[in-house]
Amino acid sequence: MNFNYVKIEVLVPEEYIEKLRNNLNDQGFLKVGNYDHVISFTEVKGYWRPLENSNPYNGDIGDISFGTECKMEFKCLYENMEQAKQIIKSVHPYEEPVINILPLLN
Repeated sequence: MNFNYVKIEVLVPEEYIEKLRNNLNDQGFLKVGNYDHVISFTEVKGYWRPLENSNPYNGDIGDISFGTECKMEFKCLYENMEQAKQIIKSVHPYEEPVINILPLLN
């Protein structure tokens, strides 16, 4: 299977979207045609429970938490995927950010 682009999805608190968007755009990763800063995001709700030895951004160890965050998504060249992941990890407040990468066949 050959593909040149991937879609990157990341779950992130809404207050981090602008900083993340700006850092990714500074590297030229959010350009589509004659536009830049091209991202989408939606609010999502979810559950999580911090386990022993975690350092939670939100919630208490051992307690199930419920909350709202955002799923930010953007199209990226496959060759830039690893660098984009490093930028996400450098900005993201979570210990273990959820980053999904999907190949784009078109």
